Amino acid sequence: MPHSPLLPGRAGDVPVYLLVCRSVALLGLLLLSPAGFSQTTTPPKTRPKVTAAPATRGRTTVQYAKGFTITYAGNCKVVTILSPFEQKTTATRYLLVPRGTARPAGYPDAQVITTPIRSLVGLSSMHVALASFLGADDILVGLGNFKYASSPRVRQRITEGKIYEVGQGKELNNEQLIARHPDLVMTTGWPGENLTRFQTLAAAGIPVMINSEWVEKTPLARAEWVKVLAVLLNKEDVVNQKFGQVAREYQRLATLGQKAAKRPRVVVGMPFKDVWHVPDTDSYMAQFLRDAGTTYAWDKTKSPQGSLALSFETVSPVALTADYWLHTGSVSTKAEVVAQDARYAAFASFKSGRVYNNNRRTNAQGANDYWESGAVRPDLVLADLLRILHPELLPAGALCYYQQLK
Repeated sequence: MPHSPLLPGRAGDVPVYLLVCRSVALLGLLLLSPAGFSQTTTPPKTRPKVTAAPATRGRTTVQYAKGFTITYAGNCKVVTILSPFEQKTTATRYLLVPRGTARPAGYPDAQVITTPIRSLVGLSSMHVALASFLGADDILVGLGNFKYASSPRVRQRITEGKIYEVGQGKELNNEQLIARHPDLVMTTGWPGENLTRFQTLAAAGIPVMINSEWVEKTPLARAEWVKVLAVLLNKEDVVNQKFGQVAREYQRLATLGQKAAKRPRVVVGMPFKDVWHVPDTDSYMAQFLRDAGTTYAWDKTKSPQGSLALSFETVSPVALTADYWLHTGSVSTKAEVVAQDARYAAFASFKSGRVYNNNRRTNAQGANDYWESGAVRPDLVLADLLRILHPELLPAGALCYYQQLK
């Protein structure tokens, strides 16, 4: 799978902004209306407050995510994945049946998954993150591409030959999957794609689950997809405890960010093939920027799929005066930035040294852990942003995912 020089890291995935914009271009639906860019002290759009009923022991509830539901039916569970890509939202249901138990009556349209699953093939680095978060790295037996895995335990298992590589998309190795017959294949949902492309695996009795976490509108909603894997592993108590800690810390940090006296102006990303992809108002990245107490030029601009594809000429007036520049692709030094385009040296953030990339945790294989563990630890990502943008709000400390370009 091509690895974008702009936003690297997801295992076998093209970076989200790029994929979103690709789909938008295909649909011909993109409407660009960049807003003005002026520093303001107006309070940002706040996150909806969610009050969830306390989960019963051995069960979990969905508090933030909109892309899936979990219900309990006797000793079985029902996971419903909602596709956000169709004109009329469609749903795929999975009936989770305890191992050694007969399929109960009802749910004739649901795919059956025997639980707890003992082997998982993940086609995205996000799926590695889900397993690692739950302390279940060892259930991973297959990956779409070895190159993009960051988890030390998973890298060790790759070295030991305990994980096989199955490819992606049209290169997916169905023969290998059928021969090894994992308990579940987890894939990423994209516009225009559905389970029909996995008919061969379905016919072989291998369930495939679509995961569309990247469409969620907030960082916590995206991270909450870890509960899907938790119910497959009967780890509800674990996820309730660990995700609850992440959510509470994220909310605490977001409260700090919203109280910031000054809201620095930021620009995000870097052009790729003459297109500058920036998050729209409904993207989880825009919510990160709001929670971090920033002024973001496209904070009020919507696009059909969560991202905007702009020209350099459109973004550069914003970038020229922005206080900070975040997410500069794969580059790690200022020299590499100007090597791509000398015009970047004119940006105020470049002159002041306030350029930060999210690739501090990139391993020797080129995998960027921001796109892996960062997906389920939005509290750590937000802490980084606050330390960068508002050092007066948090005690000094090392950045986790970001680094300042020198």
